[in-house]
Amino acid sequence: MHIGIGLPIGDPTALIDWARRADAGPFSTLGLLDRLVYDNPEPLVALAVLAGATSRIRVQTEVLLAPLRDTALLAKQAATVGRMTDGRLVLGLGIGGRHDDHRATGVDIRTRGRRLDEQMRVLRRLWAGEPHGQGVGPIGPLPTRPGGPEVLFGGFKPVALERVARWGDGFLAAAPPSRAGGLFHTVRRFWHEYGREGEPRIVAQINVALGPEELIDEARAAMRAYYAFTGMADRMAAGMLTTRVEIRDAITGFADLGADEVMLYCYGLDPAQVGRLADVL
Repeated sequence: MHIGIGLPIGDPTALIDWARRADAGPFSTLGLLDRLVYDNPEPLVALAVLAGATSRIRVQTEVLLAPLRDTALLAKQAATVGRMTDGRLVLGLGIGGRHDDHRATGVDIRTRGRRLDEQMRVLRRLWAGEPHGQGVGPIGPLPTRPGGPEVLFGGFKPVALERVARWGDGFLAAAPPSRAGGLFHTVRRFWHEYGREGEPRIVAQINVALGPEELIDEARAAMRAYYAFTGMADRMAAGMLTTRVEIRDAITGFADLGADEVMLYCYGLDPAQVGRLADVL
């Protein structure tokens, strides 16, 4: 079981410290959320900087809102980061649900799922070195990994879970163990129905804060602000795990479900949490 760290978004200048601490510890991956109309760092840019400040740890978007982005430029950006980090980039992709993000880019929120499917057709073709289209040649550089960076999809609805089998390499599950088992089963069922070899990579995500009470209060406030649009921010913040026992139990629960990795997502800014979380493992 691999364990990653989900980075807080409140202060981009603090993230190099977080990244270097995680790179020196037992962690496998650095994850970063995505929003457009919000006070957060752009994930591909930020993760490129963090990859340059580290030597081994993977960098992963959780999840990059692909429909908000130009497809050809996204293909080039992802291939570049992957190539320059020796394949350490993992693209977690999703469709997003914030109306303001879509209005800011002129993307119709009602068609974002269909747009993501079409984007994946183009991305896979470009990452294979094929021309963009009639009169438009290939868009390099070729990725380090044949076929492009590893792609994970997040989501809850059947169409999102089926997308893992159609276009992806694995699944990002932002759900507790009590709910995640059904999602994992559905993803694996689609995977085999599509005749895919092996098994999808399964990555779970839990929200944590480990430290003094003021840190936990800060983390919950940041989480409420981020998820205010859902109408369920208080319930989500209440589900944050704040003790070593809770975190260990969740990791064990995901291991029992066959997850390959668990991302411990932090909203509090204190980088000393990296060491505290390492002590849990």
